[in-house]
Amino acid sequence: MAIERTLSIIKPDGVKNNHVGEIIARFEKAGLKPVAIRRQQLSQAEAEGFYAVHKARPFFKDLVSFMISGPVVLMALEGENAVQKNRDLMGATDPKKADKGTIRADFAQSIDANTVHGSDSLENAKNEVAYFFRETEIHG
Repeated sequence: MAIERTLSIIKPDGVKNNHVGEIIARFEKAGLKPVAIRRQQLSQAEAEGFYAVHKARPFFKDLVSFMISGPVVLMALEGENAVQKNRDLMGATDPKKADKGTIRADFAQSIDANTVHGSDSLENAKNEVAYFFRETEIHG
C-alpha cells in the first residue's frame, strides 16, 4: 500500500466537548500521523470556499454556520491507505448508523454535529490539504 495524505477536521462540537486529544490518539493508534495540525476559527469565506461543492444543497447554509460557530482543529494525516483508514475511523455521517467504536458513534451528537470531517477520495484529499496547509507547513 502507498503512503497517502488526507485531511481531517475536528469540527466545533468535537473541540467544544474536549474530544480533540482522544480523536488524535485514535488516528495515531491506527497508524495515521498528524504531519500538520492547527487550531483555527474558520471565517465564513473559508467555510463557504471549502464546502463550495455543496453550495446548491439545502444544508449548505447550516453547514457553513455550524463550521464557523467555534474553533476547529485542522490536520493533514499521513499513513498507509490514509483516506480509507480515516473514513473507517470516522464512521457513517449519521452517528446513529455509525459502527460502534467509531469516532462519530462515540462522540457525534447528530448528523449535522458529527464531530469530524475527512476527505472522501485521494484527489479530494490533495485539494483539501492544500486548501488549509502550505507545503512548507507539512512535516512528515
